[in-house]
Amino acid sequence: MLNKLMFKNNNTTDNDSNKDLGVFRPSKGSAKVVIGNGVKFKGEITDADEVQVEGRADLTVNTDNLVVGAQGELKGNIESCNADIWGKVDGTLKITGTLTIQEQGIVSGSTEYQNLQIKLGGKISGDLKVSEKVKKITDAPKNTSNVSLQESVKEEKNK
Repeated sequence: MLNKLMFKNNNTTDNDSNKDLGVFRPSKGSAKVVIGNGVKFKGEITDADEVQVEGRADLTVNTDNLVVGAQGELKGNIESCNADIWGKVDGTLKITGTLTIQEQGIVSGSTEYQNLQIKLGGKISGDLKVSEKVKKITDAPKNTSNVSLQESVKEEKNK
């Protein structure tokens, strides 16, 4: 009986309310940067999983995912795997995955991308370059003959 009293959890309501807030918490170990609406920021962000710009920023950015909100304005050198643009971006962009420009998004400057999606009303201007896709090993030509690797090396040496 004493053990039950000592280890009784009296904070059941606190635990229940914390569970409800779990949706708003970033996953454990994620590196997310948010520049809020009304905030002005100038600097460099590297190795971030996600960067979200709702304010005004002049940045050098290296991230996996970039989101520029409808009120966001971003200038600078930007490298990202994917970018979702709702606001304004001006500068040098290198997007190794997909660049998505939403209905009111505006991108200007020098832009390199692998995939591009522009929603009706979205705008892009400046120097545009399509990156070459990196071929997967599975896409490489296959050796269709039944010759082993050792045999093919011997044949090359004998030539």
